[in-house]
Amino acid sequence: MVSDNVPTSRHHGAPKHGDALLAGLVRCRRCGRKLTVRYTGTKHNIPRYSCWRGLLDNGEPRCIAFGGLRVDAIEEALLRVVEPVAIAAAVEAEAQAASRGDQVRDALMRDREAARYNADRAFRQYDAIDPQNRLVAAELELRWNRALTHVGEIESRIAAHDASTSEPSLLSPIHVTALAADLKAVWAAPTTDARLKKRIVRTVIREVVADIDDEASEIVLLIHWVGGVHTELRLPKRRRGQRNSTSGDIIAAVRQLVLIANDDLIAGILNRNGLVTGHGSRWTRERVTAHRSHYKIPVFRPAADGKEPWLNLNKAARLLGVAPKTLRLAAEAGEIEGVHPLPNGPWVFSRSTLGEPAAQRIVHRARQNPKYPTGSHPDQQNLFTSTT
Repeated sequence: MVSDNVPTSRHHGAPKHGDALLAGLVRCRRCGRKLTVRYTGTKHNIPRYSCWRGLLDNGEPRCIAFGGLRVDAIEEALLRVVEPVAIAAAVEAEAQAASRGDQVRDALMRDREAARYNADRAFRQYDAIDPQNRLVAAELELRWNRALTHVGEIESRIAAHDASTSEPSLLSPIHVTALAADLKAVWAAPTTDARLKKRIVRTVIREVVADIDDEASEIVLLIHWVGGVHTELRLPKRRRGQRNSTSGDIIAAVRQLVLIANDDLIAGILNRNGLVTGHGSRWTRERVTAHRSHYKIPVFRPAADGKEPWLNLNKAARLLGVAPKTLRLAAEAGEIEGVHPLPNGPWVFSRSTLGEPAAQRIVHRARQNPKYPTGSHPDQQNLFTSTT
């Protein structure tokens, strides 16, 4: 273990406290040197692997560098290797724990036997003394009492040990099976020691050779397992700003919402739909404005003459002279063109679309049948046959 902890030559180095799972195991495919690990982020908990040794030692250009969050996804392959023996390992651990418990009880029984022997010997010495010799009798009586007290203490320890071992084991077969099935959750638990995980990795992985495929924008990892098997993994390489980028669906929704709403209203619509920014924050007017500026989305500006080119559901229904429900159901049926960017958000209609014949047919049908303004679809068939 001491020789394996040497951080040079072919050895891995001692597992440290950092979260980088493959620290000391990754080697550059281009120059053959080991990659170093540094931690970035506001909390210094995001690992990044870099080939710096050539630059530091000889002034050579840096070979490769990539983020550690994606590379540490190698744990998926590791867990697939470990899971088949998880049950056997847990059962063996339970057997060893039970064996250690039996050894403790055997030691306590031997201590009780020795204590009883000392108590019996103290009693024989006290019984053989002349009662007239009160000083010696008092000393022997004190020794006898001490021996009896020691016997009582050992018997109390034996009783406590039996009570603790008589409780049902936490690693029953059902619990062991559940533990093996949920090994991924145990591995990812924040209470799991990072050094223990690294020791497990070093037990089954000899080395990882890394390279970057610039054309495919992928990180290529060649895992050398201890048994001699090699596995190649290709992981997508994170582009600059990709991790904190906002979803494309949200940006598309903003492009449509700016037709009828300002930034403050758009922020409320996005929050009502449970959407967050790339950093996981709630939307505000300032954040919507920043995203619009970044993606070059024009700002909403009311028309000077009051004739907006795009209308929401209520304004469009008021312009046609029908109920909002009538227009909404017609848009859902595809009878009129309308845009609904978000499930819990407004409809967007073009003023030019509201002047087309399709919109006029909806208005005519609503006026002919005011009780059921939406009417029925022209292709709707009657469920009842004619009686005439």
